Amino acid sequence: MIAGARRFLAPYALGVVLLVLVPAGLTFAYAFTNATGLNEPSFTGLANVSRMRADPFLPASIRASLVHVGIAVPLRLLVAVTLGLVLAAQRRGARWYRVAVYVPTVMPDMAMALLALWAFNPLYGPVNQVLGAFGLPEPVWLSTPWGARWAVVVMLLFPIGEAFLVVLAMRRRIPSSLYDAAALEGYGPFGQLRRITLPLLAPVLVLLAVRDVILTLQVNFVPAYLLTDGGPGNATRYLPVYIYDQAFEFSGFGYAALLTISLMLLSTLLVGLMVVLARRWGLLRR
Repeated sequence: MIAGARRFLAPYALGVVLLVLVPAGLTFAYAFTNATGLNEPSFTGLANVSRMRADPFLPASIRASLVHVGIAVPLRLLVAVTLGLVLAAQRRGARWYRVAVYVPTVMPDMAMALLALWAFNPLYGPVNQVLGAFGLPEPVWLSTPWGARWAVVVMLLFPIGEAFLVVLAMRRRIPSSLYDAAALEGYGPFGQLRRITLPLLAPVLVLLAVRDVILTLQVNFVPAYLLTDGGPGNATRYLPVYIYDQAFEFSGFGYAALLTISLMLLSTLLVGLMVVLARRWGLLRR
């Protein structure tokens, strides 16, 4: 049985080695070289570290990434939890609403970004047309720093299907007898949400938040690059975009490798901080 399990896991283990461990090892190796993609890399010690410390554009990129995570992650989690709880009940047509929520998640990032580029067009985009129909201001979304930031955030509010399914499944696992008892105690829908649903979902929500921080921090390259090209200014020049520019625009593979390691360390720091706070607030058990 153990031998069979090993054979079953062998392709996965091979994939981890080839697609995770080998690239990670090469990244660490290139981080201390002068690799440009066109030369024979040579060891340069801590030269890239000194370059990173003196880089005047890196702090703006880190700040843009942190602002993006601080806005996008809570909103994505709020939308996923709300839709998961609302559509958990068995009602007529609910399955089609669930499909509609999940469909954007399987769309390619490039297709989603191109749709967003059309939607936020200031001349003929539907977003400004709807705002204008209600007499609301029509922002020039992609030409101002905060307009561009919000355009990327709004686009990323749609591919939330995975978190939505997790919340949906966990809500259905909560026994209905708990809600019946709460109703007998006089608690209404909001009281049941506050005293039963959210406390029981708290560990799962923490894990979803941790996962979303990692994804939002690292997988925002396509929308930012296609929608705004990192602009205006440095408003959406998130770390993945900055790493891409350093590697392929300026042929600095070695420096980009060090920035990739920094991105990984930043992700680890944020996740560790979230876990510590979640344990301190009693949302996770030690």
